[in-house]
Amino acid sequence: MRITTRGQLAVSAMTDLALRQKMRPVALSTISVRQGSSLSYLEQLFSALRRAGLVDSTRGPGGGYTLARKADQISVAEIILAVENLKADELQNMGTGQAAQVKSMTGDLWSSFNSRVMEYLQSVSLQSLVAQQLEKGVAADEPARAVAPKPKLAPKPQPLMARVGVPNSVFALGSIPLLQRR
Repeated sequence: MRITTRGQLAVSAMTDLALRQKMRPVALSTISVRQGSSLSYLEQLFSALRRAGLVDSTRGPGGGYTLARKADQISVAEIILAVENLKADELQNMGTGQAAQVKSMTGDLWSSFNSRVMEYLQSVSLQSLVAQQLEKGVAADEPARAVAPKPKLAPKPQPLMARVGVPNSVFALGSIPLLQRR
């Protein structure tokens, strides 16, 4: 089993949605700002989540996404399975003989590992992630804010008079002997 950043972002975005959907649908643009992720990438993820029946969408002004079920009825495993391509065989890039040998030697280990990971992810509900965020002090009604970089202050220029020996015009610069310029 491979859980990529795609799955991690989907879980994070769903947690964000569950925290903030109380009054109205949540726009992906606000989730994008809070999560610091691409809006087009979130649109792809939420399209897969909608197809899986985890979210509902509302079009138009004031539209956005809401959970299709209660947060305590959605597991992290469902979210990850909705957005990850976990049906592909991890051994597909190996030759037939090599893949068969790996499967015969360690197949039980990896299948056991994968089933335990899935059991754990199924035991974690979206509601428990929301509760963790609330315990950390995340405000559920916090508006999305674009994170603007702090402006860098330019060094204060010195007055021309304080620069001793520096010519104050191009013509004065040309009058300085060549050896003195270097």
